[in-house]
Amino acid sequence: MTASWVLNPLFMLRVAGLPVESVRGLRCPATSQWAHRVLRAESRSRAKGAELSELLHPLVAAAGDEATRRRLLRLRRQVYNAVLPGDEDAEAVLGALAGTDAAAALAAWLADRRQVEELRSEGAGLLAVEAARTRAELRGLLGEERLRQGLLLASPTLEGRLEDYLRAGAGAARPGRRLRKIERSALAYLYRTACKTSPFSTFTAVALGRFQACGGGPVTHVPEAWSSHPRLNVVVLARLAELIRSDPGRRGDLPVAPVPGWGREGGGGRQGERIRFVRRSVSAGDDSAAVTFDSARDRVFFLRRGGTLERLLELFARRPAIRYADLAHWLGTERDTRPEECARYLDALLELGMLHFPSPATDVHAADPLRAFRDALLELRRPWARSLARSLEWPIACVDRYAAAGTALRRQLLAELRTALADIQRELGAAEPSLPRTLLYEDVRAGGPGEPAVECDLRSWAGTEDGGPLGSLRSLERVLPAFDVTLPQRLTLKGFFLARYGRGGRCEDLLKLVHDFHEDFYDQYVTFAARRKPFDEQGAYVPETDWLGLAELRAVDAARVAWVSAMRRLTEAAGPGAQEISLPDWAVDAVADELAPVVPDFVPQSHFLQLVRREGAGPLAVLNQSYGGLAFPFSRFTHCWDGSDGESLSERLRRSLAEARPPGTVFAELTGGAATSNLNLHGRLTGHVIVCPGETSPLPEERQLRLDDLSVEHDEAADRLVLRSRRLGREVVPVYFGYLVPLALPEVPRTLLLLSPTSMAPLDVWGGVPEGPARDGVTTRPRVRHRSLVISRRSWSADPAVLPAQPARSTQDGDVRWFLAWQEWRERHGVPRRVFATVTAADGSNGPARPGGSKPQYVDFDSFLSLTALDGLLRDASGRVVLREALPDENELHALSSRGGHVAELAVETWRGTPPATATPTRTGKDLGALT
Repeated sequence: MTASWVLNPLFMLRVAGLPVESVRGLRCPATSQWAHRVLRAESRSRAKGAELSELLHPLVAAAGDEATRRRLLRLRRQVYNAVLPGDEDAEAVLGALAGTDAAAALAAWLADRRQVEELRSEGAGLLAVEAARTRAELRGLLGEERLRQGLLLASPTLEGRLEDYLRAGAGAARPGRRLRKIERSALAYLYRTACKTSPFSTFTAVALGRFQACGGGPVTHVPEAWSSHPRLNVVVLARLAELIRSDPGRRGDLPVAPVPGWGREGGGGRQGERIRFVRRSVSAGDDSAAVTFDSARDRVFFLRRGGTLERLLELFARRPAIRYADLAHWLGTERDTRPEECARYLDALLELGMLHFPSPATDVHAADPLRAFRDALLELRRPWARSLARSLEWPIACVDRYAAAGTALRRQLLAELRTALADIQRELGAAEPSLPRTLLYEDVRAGGPGEPAVECDLRSWAGTEDGGPLGSLRSLERVLPAFDVTLPQRLTLKGFFLARYGRGGRCEDLLKLVHDFHEDFYDQYVTFAARRKPFDEQGAYVPETDWLGLAELRAVDAARVAWVSAMRRLTEAAGPGAQEISLPDWAVDAVADELAPVVPDFVPQSHFLQLVRREGAGPLAVLNQSYGGLAFPFSRFTHCWDGSDGESLSERLRRSLAEARPPGTVFAELTGGAATSNLNLHGRLTGHVIVCPGETSPLPEERQLRLDDLSVEHDEAADRLVLRSRRLGREVVPVYFGYLVPLALPEVPRTLLLLSPTSMAPLDVWGGVPEGPARDGVTTRPRVRHRSLVISRRSWSADPAVLPAQPARSTQDGDVRWFLAWQEWRERHGVPRRVFATVTAADGSNGPARPGGSKPQYVDFDSFLSLTALDGLLRDASGRVVLREALPDENELHALSSRGGHVAELAVETWRGTPPATATPTRTGKDLGALT
């Protein structure tokens, strides 16, 4: 069976920990309604004042005396500016105008203006009552277990201070400065738990779902049963391994081996005159950061062949596993050398990276890294290792108990875990223990361990004439390569290869290709490309860095120009003030036609969608992110479903991927080496793994593909680079399942991923499209929609300086004026009541203006407390602030539980080109294509 587009029936639902109804109690409805009435009354008063000002204009010049003229002039200005004049001035003018139409109009305006002032005076009392009530509501919500348990891992310092806020805040109408800071931070996390879908601990759960043509309607039912799946931060294990290796006594008991992937090369002899190997250097991450990982770099090194090194390598050929102390003893005996000199020689080889310690290290496929580390210690069969393994039993027990523990016990377990790990580091010789701020990573599963717990009715979201949101997604996928930041790098590698080996050429030495590519070309290319700005000061597109004159890169440039041209044309046609732009098929076709020469035959994609349930209207979805690659929605969370009875999620995905591979190929995983971040942990999803230099794998040897078995050749018929295994006699497709961006990987696996279907395509809808004129310092962008798929939400951008600022000294009058100013600003610019605020860099790029500034923060304009949190964000902002509409809004949510509606996101997977071999097509719309 052949099909051009296939939707994986499995998806991952990301669901907010608390229902959106939880935060409704934080609103000030009476004050908001009061503000609306005041703004309507102010508008009416200003309109009447403008009319009255015109009526008074000729009377100023006709005044009989100078005092009357001045009084009339002053009053006219006050009327025009909607300022209530003093009683004395008003009475004097009314007396002077007695019997005229102007007097009657002035009297009516004065009466109306006094009513407006009386209405304004009601606000302070209303806000005081509702601010107190909402703070009480907040204190109640801060007891929500899903919020508190998430805070224990995300911000333990804040979690520890909440009790201070609860105790002090209960008797304070207006908390002090320190408590208000705690309040703002707690509020941000509360909104994150109820209004966002970023999986972290109990803030957001994940549920395995399935698309089915079940006719169940647009509602998705959220499972009531949630379970916790915590794991120790693998950075802790890396620190322990480092301490073990740095201790001379313990180091002697560790197995040592030549770094994998070494080889001989060079002149004269059959085996060459020098040793070539890859040195992988690791830089420790920042343990004080909430999320940290160690970074690694690859560098090719060469050593001259010498007698001692040759004898060492011959020994390793006979004895692959040898302890460091035994190796040092053998070296001393063999060379008749003192022990300290042997140690210096071996340490030099370790420092250079020619030798390494294979164990203990954390494999990315370890379901329980802490237990795996303990077991590796026991395999050493040494007293100190057994003692250390026993010391790890208590941390293991803490992690095990954590899953089912309540908040108080979790707090205690975290404290005990930190103490126990610090003690272990001291036992290993650390003067000052170094532990990451986040000791545990926790994923939460909604639903049981078996079949998918969530069903999504395919007909509701795809069964329309245009295929609904899923059919629209299929259409839009064709333009995503234009935004793929890795595509120019893949094309550049191909161009470099053709320049070196020619069309139809073949490279048997893959490591040399990678080394030459980086040394001779790529590193410089990346430096230049990083400086490139996509658009110049006049808004003209700047082509990609192209030192090789590649026609494919020109095609990418042409596709991007076609996109910008279409968006400019559509924006001009929509005109200023447009709320939505529809991206027509002709615009998508124009971009896709330019991309035709560079799009590969097999394109797996993952998309993060939010479905919008609209009464009386067709289905709608919002596209948040797109990534290229395989199993991305599932890989990080496999441990939540593995280990149960029946087929595990990893086994299910491994079978699905085997069926999905293009004919004549084999998928082989690139891991990037030992796990330095929990974000890269996942189950084993492929039958083979590519073992790069400096890496090891626990898989059987026949499942390991080493670089000396692989070659790269140019397939002239398909005009693409192909990675092949001589042993398997098949094309190898490298795949990567980690959540760290591929750019963070060492050079060898990162380069091999340029031969894979991995991609990163952030959809830059507005790049190169000029903003419209600013209104009071605010520029707007309309919503952009392709068929039934929203690809860009409505947005408002401004410098923080032009936004209402909270008074430095909080008073009731000052607070209510500030609240009213925000309502007036929101209505004047047509901003919805609920948005997400993002701080961008001062140059307008997507980068953060300050650490963490790029994360969207939920804003509810009906909530005084929410506005205070926004004010805290704005005070720290050094760039621009972008507000984006909250779409779907709270009344458009499709995910429901017994507690209410939940903000949810679907992570779906598609294949374009070659479908799974067992796919069964299901037509749900004329443009949707094949589904499984």
